[in-house]
Amino acid sequence: MTSFGWHMFAANLGWAAATALAVMLGTFAIALNSGVHRVVDIAWGAAFAAVAVMTFGLSGGQGDPGRRALVTVLTTLWGLRLAVHIARRAAGHGEDPRYEAMLARARGNRNLYALRMIYLLQGALVWLVSLPVQAAQYTPRPLSALAWAGTALWALGLFFEAVGDAQLARFKADPANRGRIMDRGLWGLTRHPNYFGDFCVWWGLFLVACDGGWQAAAVSVVSPLTMSLLLILGSGKRLLERHMADRPGWDAYAARTSGFFPRPARSDR
Repeated sequence: MTSFGWHMFAANLGWAAATALAVMLGTFAIALNSGVHRVVDIAWGAAFAAVAVMTFGLSGGQGDPGRRALVTVLTTLWGLRLAVHIARRAAGHGEDPRYEAMLARARGNRNLYALRMIYLLQGALVWLVSLPVQAAQYTPRPLSALAWAGTALWALGLFFEAVGDAQLARFKADPANRGRIMDRGLWGLTRHPNYFGDFCVWWGLFLVACDGGWQAAAVSVVSPLTMSLLLILGSGKRLLERHMADRPGWDAYAARTSGFFPRPARSDR
């Protein structure tokens, strides 16, 4: 095989949608039982891992074995790390204020509103954002330098996410830091190391897909663009900073620290 597997990829799109939907509906059932919808944040990373594994199984004999294995491992590692981190962070806590505010706007049945506006929407986003993971597994070209550059960018992103999350967790665990703004370590280079890491992860996976040819690049470029918009202008950075704006010390921190892309902090002067 020397060309992109269009027919199998088209079938895969349907299976990927079904996989993401199954994860989200299962999570919705768990939320109804527990009364807490924040469990959907755990399902976000797990759904990407499920789509990657499903695609790997479906694409056997279609794409380059090395690329299929690489993109599946990278996506699964990222998704499961994120799911475990969020599960640990959420343990013992009630509903997320974001979902409380969203459900307060519901007219009629709150659970059906949550199903539409949280679970089905996130399932659709998983399907859309995972396009590079799906397309990369149907490209027959062997791995080359671009795929390894994408892997390096993915690794940088995972480093910023994992290390940034660990640094923030240690900071919050110290009672002396209660009410203070985290401005140390990676948080001194960017106000959002985890969001910047997410940005790098998905552009890295896109490069792995691009390494297989223009077809994979064309069908999946919408993925990193969508993720970038969500992280910078959508439900990521913008909403979090709106929530943080009233914290003591936030204005000074925001003035000296990059809003997204890492750089050395400006002098307080």
